Amino acid sequence: MNRIYVVILVLCLLSGSLNGEERTVSPTIQEVKAKHADRLLAMPGVVSVGIGQDADGKYVIIVGLDGPRPETVNQLPKVLEGYPVHVQIIGPVKAH
Repeated sequence: MNRIYVVILVLCLLSGSLNGEERTVSPTIQEVKAKHADRLLAMPGVVSVGIGQDADGKYVIIVGLDGPRPETVNQLPKVLEGYPVHVQIIGPVKAH
């Protein structure tokens, strides 16, 4: 009897690929940040890329700017792979 349940379970798990369906896992916010950080940091005035939370407690990607940069803000994506992008002016970053 247990053998039948195992066979049914395996068939259910395989049914998505047998029907031509893709089973993908959404990337985590950490993966999305890592994937896009270098490109974002290359933009004028971008001094940091991080992860934070919005007022509702949902995770967002935070892009830190060295000052007001309307042209850069206009070029930044509003969403990266499903995660909202928020902009904060944090000022220049100095290495010690």
